[in-house]
Amino acid sequence: MTEEEDEEKKEYYPLKTLHDFLQEIDKEWDSFKTAAIIGIILSITLMVFTFYRLVGFMMALRAGMRLFRMFDDVIFTALIFAFVIYEIHLLSKQYKFFKRWERRMGLLLHLERRLLEKQE
Repeated sequence: MTEEEDEEKKEYYPLKTLHDFLQEIDKEWDSFKTAAIIGIILSITLMVFTFYRLVGFMMALRAGMRLFRMFDDVIFTALIFAFVIYEIHLLSKQYKFFKRWERRMGLLLHLERRLLEKQE
């Protein structure tokens, strides 16, 4: 094939690059969803341990330990707790996005295959 025929073919099949993109997304989609689920589970586990530690600090305060001695630990644990809650929120939104678009991507792949078959 000459360069002109290659260029004509690229112009004639504009969906080919979209086809490659959709195929790659389709292959990686399950790993994206799995990563979101694993992230949510790990974040919840971290949140439980952080909450347990925060409760331990509060019990130590009630037992008479001075706040000044453990103030930095309490602040650090509270910040971890806040960031983990935010991470869980983001990961759950990411999972909902993947779940919502999974069907749409499948339909788009099917439509794109039909269009490529008609073009050829």
